[in-house]
Amino acid sequence: MRARYGAVLLLLALTTAACVGVPDSGPVVQTRSQGDISSDSGIYFDPRPPQDGDSRSDIVRGFINAMTATPIRTTRAREFLTADADAAWDPQKRTITYALTPTPRETANGVSLTLTGADVLDSRGAWQGALPEDDRTIAFPMSMEDGQWRIDSAPDALILPETWFERNYRQKSLYFFDPTASTLVPEPVYVPTGQALATTLTRGLLMGPAGRLERVTQSFVPRGLKVSVGVAVSDDGIADIPLIGDAGPLTSNAVSLMMAQFAWTLRQDPTIEAIRVSIDGAPVPLPGGATSYRVDGGAEYDPAGLQASPLLYGLQDGRLVSGTANALGPVDGPLGNDDYGVRSIGVNLEASRVAAVATSGTSLLTGPLTEGDDGRVDTVVSGATDLLRPAWDLADRIWLVDRAEGGARVSYVEDDTVSSLRVPGITGERVRSFLVSRDGTRLVALLRGRSGTYTLVVSRIEHGSAGRVVGATRAEELSVEGEIQLPIRAIAWRTPTSIAVLSPFTPSVAQVRLASVDGSPVGSDSSSSTVEGRLRDIAGSPAAGEETYGVTSNSLIVLFGADRRITPIDESITEVVYVG
Repeated sequence: MRARYGAVLLLLALTTAACVGVPDSGPVVQTRSQGDISSDSGIYFDPRPPQDGDSRSDIVRGFINAMTATPIRTTRAREFLTADADAAWDPQKRTITYALTPTPRETANGVSLTLTGADVLDSRGAWQGALPEDDRTIAFPMSMEDGQWRIDSAPDALILPETWFERNYRQKSLYFFDPTASTLVPEPVYVPTGQALATTLTRGLLMGPAGRLERVTQSFVPRGLKVSVGVAVSDDGIADIPLIGDAGPLTSNAVSLMMAQFAWTLRQDPTIEAIRVSIDGAPVPLPGGATSYRVDGGAEYDPAGLQASPLLYGLQDGRLVSGTANALGPVDGPLGNDDYGVRSIGVNLEASRVAAVATSGTSLLTGPLTEGDDGRVDTVVSGATDLLRPAWDLADRIWLVDRAEGGARVSYVEDDTVSSLRVPGITGERVRSFLVSRDGTRLVALLRGRSGTYTLVVSRIEHGSAGRVVGATRAEELSVEGEIQLPIRAIAWRTPTSIAVLSPFTPSVAQVRLASVDGSPVGSDSSSSTVEGRLRDIAGSPAAGEETYGVTSNSLIVLFGADRRITPIDESITEVVYVG
């Protein structure tokens, strides 16, 4: 499932009849009932069952084919297994996608096949990257049962063609809290399309965050709980979440945080307006005696920042300006009144403070946005080599990357104290630009190799429970939409889980593509944008409803959506950014 979407490939023969799948529960339905066909798809595909006299290769081929049943279910696939293999097989453990139709080969002990271009997702649907090479050849031991060949052991996975996967799965997010429980952090997962979206998302949330992210995220949904049946959504949009298991003691604060996680996760189902949670049949008591919790609740935990300013900020003749796209004007503060000799800026989320890199790139200034605050402008960093544009997170930390002679140095400023942070895969590299998510858990960097190639990578920032930064994970490469390798000029946030990537085609034509923060390829339902004009930068925000702009020397161009309006700006404006 790499960046091959849209490639001209032979359509896999075993999926010609498959289309949108509808799960009865989770990523895979482990039941022998046929299930219902989704009301949003009139297409049904019931794969061919085993036939008398099928060869061993026929049985393996049929098993692989049967996993593309529509609606999604494993009933047919289990018919190709022995009774013992059926009882042991757990396809919910992971999902494997492959690029080309595998050819079964008979061996002395059974059948083997090798998957080409295989990727893997975990039990929650979180993308894990390429399937290890040692796991790409799968051996199927075979046995005779009632005079017919059957598979005697199958890998615990749903094995799907990537083209089919792309049609039948969509990327959503599970919402967990940061270690301080002050903001929600979205974790992308892939879930099947169809009527059971709420059930699938709930089961993913109950699994909790990945173990390797224990210092990045946490969950207030108690471990040990399961969905007793499925999440039912009433005609008036109330989702009933029946849980069973030992929840332990639940404080009112823990309930409030848990309900915020459910609300943010389940609001992705457009049929849901409010939720009710019960544990072992007993309703979870809600604040104020409410009977349900609206899915627009928990707004204060918005990962994009509830109080974040929606305005644009920039530099004009070295002075700070702000406003909307068609009305950028000087701010009434020290950096707006005087030219301090700065070349790039970052504004904190509340739009009360500004961090500015000096024209030399060797120092960082900070000061208030407006005159009403402390009007002093301070130098908080000096002696740097080449500071990139600074970034702010919701904790009011300033993030910095200095392009030193020996490679990039990452640091952050907190309470006027500068601290260095070693980020494996970014520290010491040639960094062209970087971003930090507003929730403070992701650092994205654009690296340039010595051969001139560009690589986009992401590291997860680790925190202690008090919010102190304690480390960073090794940076992993992100896949940029499209197959053509293009140079990358600029990056900006598009949503809390996606990045807009600016690549020039020619001096006067550019393409803006997307990258997902989990490293997975961006599917064909995304919207790349080809723009005429000499774009030098992108101004983007993760907040819903805020435009992504292409920045030229004299205009701002809306990059996504039907309205590609162009707003003239003064040619003396050299920088345009959102807060963060």
